[in-house]
Parts: sequence; C-alpha cells; structure tokens
Amino acid sequence: MSTPPSRILVTGAAGFVGHHLSQRLLDAGHEVTGLDNLNSYYDPALKHARLALTQPRKGFRFVKADLSDREAMERVFAETRFDRVVHLGAQAGVRYSLEKPLEYIHSNLVGFAHILEGCRAQKTPHLLYASSSSVYGANEKLPWSAEDNVDHPVSLYAATKKSNELMAHSYAHLYGLPCTGLRFFTVYGPWGRPDMAYYKFAQAMVAGKPIEVFNHGDMQRDFTYIDDIVDAMVRLLDRPPAGNPDWNALDPDPSSSRAPWRVYNIGNHSPVSLMQFIETLENLLGVKAVKKLLPMQPGDVQATYADVEALQRDVDFAPATPLETGLGHFVRWFRDYHRS
Repeated sequence: MSTPPSRILVTGAAGFVGHHLSQRLLDAGHEVTGLDNLNSYYDPALKHARLALTQPRKGFRFVKADLSDREAMERVFAETRFDRVVHLGAQAGVRYSLEKPLEYIHSNLVGFAHILEGCRAQKTPHLLYASSSSVYGANEKLPWSAEDNVDHPVSLYAATKKSNELMAHSYAHLYGLPCTGLRFFTVYGPWGRPDMAYYKFAQAMVAGKPIEVFNHGDMQRDFTYIDDIVDAMVRLLDRPPAGNPDWNALDPDPSSSRAPWRVYNIGNHSPVSLMQFIETLENLLGVKAVKKLLPMQPGDVQATYADVEALQRDVDFAPATPLETGLGHFVRWFRDYHRS
C-alpha cells in the first residue's frame, strides 16, 4: 500500500484470513489492533501459533475480547480512533450452524451490531466486513454475481451473513458510514482452518483414514488462495464506497446503493470439481485417498463460482494463483506444522 500509515482494527486477527491480513498490513507499516476471542470452535493451539507470529511485531497490539461483549467492544473503540476497521471475526462454518445456531446469533448478529455502533460513534472512514459466498444459497445461476438476488439462504450461517449486509446498508444509509462487504469464496492456503474440507482431507489422508466426499463427489468449488484474498482486501481498503448515482429504486442493483455501501465477490473465478481437487491433493501429498462417498449435507450447495468483474473494474483485481501452486504452498506448510 502506498498510503500513509493508518491505525487499523482487524477482528478475528488470530483466524486464518485475519492472520494473513494483519501480516500484510504490518509489512506496509500500518498500526494494527488485532481482536480475537481465541475460542475453541477449532483447536485454539493453531490460533495461538498464528498469533505468536504476529504479536511480537512492531505496530501490533492484541486485544482478547468477544464481539458479543458490549462493554469490551465499547472499550476497544474508546481507546483508539481507527482509520479503517476490517471485521473478519465471526462464528464460521455451515454445518456447525445446524448444531449451535445461537452461537451464530451472538457472534454474527449481536457482535456485528457492536462493530457498527463503534464505527458510527467514531465516524470511521471505512468499514470492510466479511460476508460469504454462502449468501447465494439456492441460487443456481452461475457464475454468481453480486448483482444477483440473494434472498434464499440455505443455512443459518448464510442468513447471518446476508443479515450483516443488510445491517451495514442501514448504517450506510442512516449515518453515512462507508461499508464494503466481501463475499469470500472457499479460501485455502497455509495457516488455514482445520474445519475446511481441504484441511480435513489432508489430515485424514496422511493418517491413512478415509475422507468424506459429499454428494458422491459431484461438487464444484471456486477455491481461492489466501494471498489473492488479501490482495483484493488491501486494494479495497482505501477505496471506501460512495453512493451509486445511477442506482435506480425501480430496478435496484443489489450490489450497490445510493448510500456509501457496496458488496463484492472475492473468488478465483475458476471452479474446480471436487474430484479434481482431491486428485491434486493426492499428487502433492504422495498419498492415495480412500473415499467415503456420502449424500449432500443439509445447508450445502452443489457448486460455487464467483463473478469478479466488479473487482476487476474497480480495483484492477485478478486472482493470480493456480490451484496446484496454492495447494503446494498449503501442503508444505501442513507437513511442517504437523511434522508429517
């Protein structure tokens, strides 16, 4: 980034995307306040290991707090006036939302309300927040465009992410708070989340255990490498949205508004079949997968495919990491981290 150093709040800083983004921002000389509750949704040791790389760095300050804790969040915003807020903290996972729905209400709705209130009180110049490709839900028109209607989520997790977009719009409209929503598409790479399929596959394969392949392998995913995700976010950071002067209330564009509000897809724009993905992972690990073929899981979708034309137009973003290259980076990290 060529802009002067900024004070930036990154929530979910011990998470996968938050870790990589914090590193990139610190490399550019920014001051980063990283917030995370270090919960046990997946092994906290991985979160602590990520944090151990970031915490000693100049310009980084860590705050352990829960997004749903109103007083703690008020203190965070009272202590520092942020030039940018990047909200990545959330309760993730489609399948877990079937088991623990209230966790999603507390973190993803109540927690996001606290972020919006903090930004409103500070008149934060730009709030970027993580949405998800899951908002497209039952939409089968591919590729998925941010200009598509997304009113039919098929999981509570997706519903909370769609709700975040609506909540952000109301604050953009009422208070002029510039908000950019980021619909991530199947992010993968080093320091990734162990609840994601590619990580589970690798763990099972090196242990000689079968992998669970849903919908009997008839699935496609727009796998997007972490460096491409972070690159897009950095490009957007200093591009707070202005109202769209061409927005038409009689034919509304769901991706923009008269208010300073915008949503973007961040994806690889190149879906890969699940079986091809497994084959690539087999080649990189040097291990043949034992596949346990299963039916489609509740809340899941058959294919994801990102239309990233708006990102290309607005910030000259183009994903640059082929699947084999990105998976190769992950496998090297995986073997080193797990000593396998």
